[in-house]
Amino acid sequence: MDQILKSSRVPAAAIGSFIAEALAKMGLPEADAERVAELMTEADLTGADAHGVFRLPQYVRRLRAGGVNPRPRITVTRTASATALVDGDNGMGHLVMAQAAATAVELARDCGVAWVGARRSNHAGSAGVYAALPLAHDMIGIYSVVASANHMAVWGGAETLLGTNPLAVAIPAGAEAPVVLDIATTVASYGTVKNYRLQGRQMPEGWMVSSRDGSPITDPERSPEGLLLPIGGYKGSGLALVLGLLAGTLNGASFGRDVVDFNADEKSAGDTGHFIVALDIARFTPLAAFTAEVDRHLRDLRASRTLPGFDAIRLPGAERRRRRADRAANGAPLAPELLLQLDRLAVELGLAPLRAR
Repeated sequence: MDQILKSSRVPAAAIGSFIAEALAKMGLPEADAERVAELMTEADLTGADAHGVFRLPQYVRRLRAGGVNPRPRITVTRTASATALVDGDNGMGHLVMAQAAATAVELARDCGVAWVGARRSNHAGSAGVYAALPLAHDMIGIYSVVASANHMAVWGGAETLLGTNPLAVAIPAGAEAPVVLDIATTVASYGTVKNYRLQGRQMPEGWMVSSRDGSPITDPERSPEGLLLPIGGYKGSGLALVLGLLAGTLNGASFGRDVVDFNADEKSAGDTGHFIVALDIARFTPLAAFTAEVDRHLRDLRASRTLPGFDAIRLPGAERRRRRADRAANGAPLAPELLLQLDRLAVELGLAPLRAR
């Protein structure tokens, strides 16, 4: 709550135009810059604050250093009726995944289900944004990616050979909010750690431990010497492994020791791998019947009895919808430390600052 109280509300249109103009300055075609800006702004609107405009300075640095291709030739190879592989040509990950999601929806219209992999891509921001793209087509979306740096060890290990490899699933509902689950396979994402570092905040115990002796790390400035802890112990570590093999190795993309740390290396291509699945609900049951049942179950769960210490049942997707409506109307909260960083970027690129838009 203290972060929100100190933050300034910035209209989504201002955030989007700032991102688009900055990326255009770095060589992206206008339409591509606007599409990336749209997806990044969606992350800010839905509460993925470490994956929206927060990432812009880093993207600019990588584009300037040659680590990302500003004008990629993204190609799609249809490998079977319900599968395809997207080659991102080292372009912005947002563009690669927008193409992959559109392809998955197109194939699922014909086949009922589609699995689309991607390689030679880059960091694409919030996983939930991409899982939710098939919702507009009355489809279920499932998305994962090999994280753009390794910050976790295999269970019991001391080397950072696994990423936070997230999993996102989006399921349509009727009157209720769509179920959108977006989770890292670590207790906290590394983007959240970076956000804490930017704001000078201490991390809770249980997020990160020392790779030397396993002792807790709460100072985000010490994060380079630490390991992020997996959700559920060995289960989270195993999930990160499986998702990494599916998003990376299956697509001929980087995984494990081969992953380029985009925080430390701004010049090398990321070779990020992703996958997205689109599932046409109507191939299994009538859409209206399905969404009515989803609504019924969500209401039943939300009305269930709570344990002491809990004031309400919270379900994935409900807060996301509430937050999006609030931020679309009132602006997205940006921390003062982030605004100062973006002000410096505006001067550097010759752009009007966010708060002047």
